[in-house]
Formats: sequence, C-alpha cells, structure tokens
Amino acid sequence: MKFHLDTKTFTAPKAWGARDIAEVEGASVRLHWTDRPYKWHVNDGDEVFVVLEGAVQMHYRHGGTEKVQHLGPGDVMLAETGDEHVAYPVGQARILVVEKKGSV
Repeated sequence: MKFHLDTKTFTAPKAWGARDIAEVEGASVRLHWTDRPYKWHVNDGDEVFVVLEGAVQMHYRHGGTEKVQHLGPGDVMLAETGDEHVAYPVGQARILVVEKKGSV
C-alpha cells in the first residue's frame, strides 16, 4: 500500500484542486475538491466522474440541447470522448475523476 487518503476531509487551496492518486495504463486517477463550477470543455478521451461527497449538477450538451444530471454520493457519470460538459457543485464536493493523462 503506497498511501491512505481520507477523502472525507480532503480539501484544496482552490476550486478543482486535486490530489493525484495513481496512473493506470495512461489514465490518471485524481481526487478533486471544489466549491465552484469548472468550465465547459470537451475531453480528448473518456472521463469518469464518481461523486464521493456532496452533490454535483452535471451539465452536458447532447444534440445541441443542454441537459442536466444530478449526481449525489456514489453516483457515477461517463463523459465520452467529444462530450461537451461542465460540473457545477452544490456547495462543496469531492469527486474522483479517471481520465486520459494530461486531459483538460
């Protein structure tokens, strides 16, 4: 075991600050803390979100229409390559993100 991380108390000095957990076959596994939205973006690879603490309103565009999916603790969402999306936390949130290393 390399390290133990208490996800319930993890914070960062700024929104979307992260703790790198591992790199698995070209994918980064990171724990993010945030209390502010990210920005609309498109990844060049698939991105998996797992909400550990708090809640997130995941906004995404499908067929030119903006949609919103509410995510709570334990919920998982996949943003596939090319999906335009942005995460809006409701208060503070801790999110495990698995994505292609170096992705936006």
